[in-house]
Amino acid sequence: MSSEPIKVLLVDDHEMVRIGLAAVLGTEEGIEVVGEAGSGKEGLTLAEMYKPDVVLMDLVMEGMDGIETTRRMMQILPECKVIVLTSYIDDEKIYPVIEAGAFSYLLKTSRASEIAQAIRSAVNNQPVLESQVATKIMNRFRQNKTETMPHHELTDREMEVLKLIAKGMSNQELADELFIGVKTVKFHVTNILAKLGVEDRTQAAIYAFKHGLAED
Repeated sequence: MSSEPIKVLLVDDHEMVRIGLAAVLGTEEGIEVVGEAGSGKEGLTLAEMYKPDVVLMDLVMEGMDGIETTRRMMQILPECKVIVLTSYIDDEKIYPVIEAGAFSYLLKTSRASEIAQAIRSAVNNQPVLESQVATKIMNRFRQNKTETMPHHELTDREMEVLKLIAKGMSNQELADELFIGVKTVKFHVTNILAKLGVEDRTQAAIYAFKHGLAED
């Protein structure tokens, strides 16, 4: 295991915050603060100079904010882990900075030991998310997943037909099972294929199994 300390760069436009972080992290074994930047622009300059393993990034800064700084940081140092350290947990901050490449997200109310642990976890490829942020991200993921599922456009009857298609039933067998005419079955099948964006019954069956829609 490498004995080299974890090189950390602080990027925050509040001097007292930087002083406090540098002081507490300076007492942590295996962690070395290699630089302190008071702006996003300065942060990028120091990042190129010191090649830090981890960057503690503020979000709201004058000039270049933490989101844009993170995006550019990832371009020049793609292996670096950016840990957001902020007072904000609103959606317009969380999602853009995660998309920009932030690895972990902590609040400034975090204890020094939690920040130090997040730094150590980052170099081991283990992200750390403040609980409220993790909840927001999971809720957004579930919402997006729900909104983008084509089968939610199916009617109850079309869903029944899809499940029977997944069982390998022919149109006649479908008609007999559902007590409807073959012509009606064909109408439902056509609608199902169109709504799911698939070309044939086989692909429709595969879709059903893939999304857990096929009955046992």
